[in-house]
Amino acid sequence: MTDARRPPPNPGVRRTVIRSVAALVGMFAFAFALVPLYDVFCRVTGINGKVDTTAQAIVHEGVDDSRYVTVQFITRNGAGLPWNLEVETRQLRVHPGQTTEVGFAFQNASGEGTWGRAVPSVSPSNASRHLRKVSCFCFEEQHLEAGERLELPLVFQLARDLPPEVNTVTLVYTLYPVERDPVERDGKAQQGRVAGGVASNEGGEA
Repeated sequence: MTDARRPPPNPGVRRTVIRSVAALVGMFAFAFALVPLYDVFCRVTGINGKVDTTAQAIVHEGVDDSRYVTVQFITRNGAGLPWNLEVETRQLRVHPGQTTEVGFAFQNASGEGTWGRAVPSVSPSNASRHLRKVSCFCFEEQHLEAGERLELPLVFQLARDLPPEVNTVTLVYTLYPVERDPVERDGKAQQGRVAGGVASNEGGEA
């Protein structure tokens, strides 16, 4: 009876396998990290029209009365949220350096209370770096009861160093649903309001 002996393991093959596995793990980790890194990059550079969703201070740099910029407002409803979002004016002309306030109104068209949020974007993308939002409903998640209407302001300023080739700035707000568990939903319904908002119910108390 012959004694079949296995050849000793090749150290080179083992090192190759370990390196391949490590490379695969690194590739997966890098892929998961790309999304948050891309979001941060877009907020910093303004690429892809993403804007920072935190309040910014008004800069008292003077108003450029020699120049007008057209600002357009577009509202969209995302899937899964039975709300309507209206703006008091679809278009206006402002001077760079001027502080402007525009009113928006949310309406819950469903028969139950729900949470939602208006996600902003700006075009052209390079204009987002020159847009200062002093007060905006997009900073907070909103809660509306059945049939409730909520009026909120947008206060913004275009910087004086807005590129001269930018004559029109378009702000788009898209509504998306926000999922919350029942305990959090009941405890934080009132905290979803932005200061200065006016709420009312159809056929109920203002």
